[in-house]
Amino acid sequence: MNEKVTFSENGQERRALKDYTEEAYLNYSMYVILDRALPNIGDGLKPVQRRIIYAMSELGLKATAKHKKSARTVGDVIGKFHPHGDSAAYEAMVLMAQPFSYRYPLVDGQGNWGSADDPKSFAAMRYTESKLSPYAELLLAELGQGTVDWKPNFDGSMDEPEILPARVPNVLLNGTTGIAVGMATDIPPHNLREVVSACIHLLDHPKATSAELCELVPGPDYPTEAEIITPRKDLLAIYESGRGSVKMRAVWHKEDGDIIVTALPFQASGSKILEQIAAQMRNKKLPMVEDLRDESDHQYPTRLVITPRSNRIDVEQLMGHLYATTDLERSYRVNLNIIGRDGKPGVMSLRQIIKEWLAFRVDTTRRRLEHRLDKVDRRLHLLDGLLTAFLNIDEVIHIIRTEDEPKQVLMARFQLSELQADYILDTKLRQLARLEEVKIRAEQEQLAAEKAKLEQLLSSEARLKTLVKKELQQAAEEFGDDRLSPLVERAETQAFSETELLPSEPITAVLSDKGWIRAAKGHDIDPAALSYKAGDSFLAAAKGRSNQNLFLQDSSGRFYALAAHTLPSARGQGEPATGRLNLPAGAVITNIVMGADEQKVLLSSDAGYGFIAKVSDLYTKNRAGKAVVSIPKGGRVLAAKLIDGDDALIAAVSNEGRMLVFPLSEVPELARGKGNKLLSIPSSRLQSREEYVVDYAVVPTGAELRVYSGKRHLAMKAKDLEHYLGERGRRGHKLPRGFQKVDGLGVE
Repeated sequence: MNEKVTFSENGQERRALKDYTEEAYLNYSMYVILDRALPNIGDGLKPVQRRIIYAMSELGLKATAKHKKSARTVGDVIGKFHPHGDSAAYEAMVLMAQPFSYRYPLVDGQGNWGSADDPKSFAAMRYTESKLSPYAELLLAELGQGTVDWKPNFDGSMDEPEILPARVPNVLLNGTTGIAVGMATDIPPHNLREVVSACIHLLDHPKATSAELCELVPGPDYPTEAEIITPRKDLLAIYESGRGSVKMRAVWHKEDGDIIVTALPFQASGSKILEQIAAQMRNKKLPMVEDLRDESDHQYPTRLVITPRSNRIDVEQLMGHLYATTDLERSYRVNLNIIGRDGKPGVMSLRQIIKEWLAFRVDTTRRRLEHRLDKVDRRLHLLDGLLTAFLNIDEVIHIIRTEDEPKQVLMARFQLSELQADYILDTKLRQLARLEEVKIRAEQEQLAAEKAKLEQLLSSEARLKTLVKKELQQAAEEFGDDRLSPLVERAETQAFSETELLPSEPITAVLSDKGWIRAAKGHDIDPAALSYKAGDSFLAAAKGRSNQNLFLQDSSGRFYALAAHTLPSARGQGEPATGRLNLPAGAVITNIVMGADEQKVLLSSDAGYGFIAKVSDLYTKNRAGKAVVSIPKGGRVLAAKLIDGDDALIAAVSNEGRMLVFPLSEVPELARGKGNKLLSIPSSRLQSREEYVVDYAVVPTGAELRVYSGKRHLAMKAKDLEHYLGERGRRGHKLPRGFQKVDGLGVE
């Protein structure tokens, strides 16, 4: 006895509240774990499910019987075996009847048993009718054949089976979920044919690994045609460890421009998915979708229609977004926590589960054969006595008629057992017919042959396993079907970013001399003609789209990013850029750039250095910007130039009228830095600002270069540029007279 327990004078038990509550909670925990929430390895059922199945079989509700009111079954279950709430018992029964919840339903329901859209919409038990499904026979067929142990029910008035003698590993086939105290279970359903193949393989090859078994059981098989997209190696890891997660994705195809969803992930609701998509449309987070419809009916149980706004929409990308943001893609936890044959819960690998179940099945089969052998022996024993009596029928009748204790006299006279003597005395007169001897001897021969076969099976472990294999194959042939959930490896999806969801409209961003920014719709505006504040004027403009970023370049070589859709309208005079940015001391905004992420841009300084970067290289979320261009001593940063075409030429011109033209391919591509020398400028002359690069121009094939000097300009075609062609980094050639002082370059 616990030393902490004491007794008072009147015999009352006294103990510390802490000890009592600790023990009580531990007992409750073990009850919930073992007798409520976790399935048994043998039949894969929780106690409530087992009791429902057994109660239905006792009511005669086999697959061949007529349906009976569900309330009758629930009444028997809670009245005889499971003293809990009727609604809880009925819900457990409903789950076993729903073909969209159970891979192989155990109950055949008639009436409203819920829908895949709303599994909880089933009718009350007084309205529905039920019986066992044919598959349930695999669990019950051997129940009365001495295969399992029995225990008293909750009030001791009758017995119930501790487990059902399942002929297939139902724990894997239908799976289950449950939350106990301190542990939970999540076992996905599997395909009967695949699991039976794995069982037979392990019987033939006892040392087979989980990896080998996974060749036969490649993954779960849910009661839906949606795709399982978990990679093969991840599924193998789940089956080796007993833990992980499985991901499912809806199946769709394109039909007359619409997206038609034909299969949803396990337990996903079509109406809920449509609500999720509609909510995004209301919040203007899905501008590429125009309409939604649910066209599901009896012919097409799942048919969700999503209509894109136009046929220019990338439907693959759109579905990728919907997979990432709705229940069109779902993850399912896997935790193979099962009560083993030793009565203890534990997380098992696929190999452990199949190995344990096969041990259970071999043991169950042995018990069935032994039970049958006992019955055969008993019957042969009775037939021996009956034949003895038949051969001495006149004497037997005389003893019965004349003796006061015929049983004892018969036993002594013919060396009969008490069992044989009772059987002879209970025999009806009609069995004394002349042909009875033939029947007795025929039955003896038949039973003797059966006995020999049973003893042969029981004497050899190999023969016993062969029998188990044959019975598994029969079950697979009768109840097996093709896989429903295809295993397909798909790329990861991601939701649209905020910029991708924005409408893509042409805009022109405008920067003023004093650093004010704004954006006008369209590309055909004249930014210089806009109104500016007194003392301010136009400095730079950039054409782009409303879902791109605007990049601002400052005099220190830093770049800053602003979302174009957040810029103020050009109908006003804009707002100062410095209000959104943190510029270094003394730096000012000098230029703006817009373009797609992959657009190339020439970044340079007037020291004659430069390099090519991508627009995406300029991006930063930091208000303080990103240092991109390193400026040599005495130099200044020049405006970034967008590059159009890989076969363009670069023209560089100095303030002294020297110009060099060279191929774009000679300029290095960098993410940031000083770059390489493009036009040679002596460092001493640069630092004294006597000589520096005035401007660069990117000249596409067939374009015309214009050199500006005051009010004059010089138009130069490809033939004219040949004189200035040279290697990158040279001094270049002098421009014609009158263009010794250059203001800038232009391309048309």
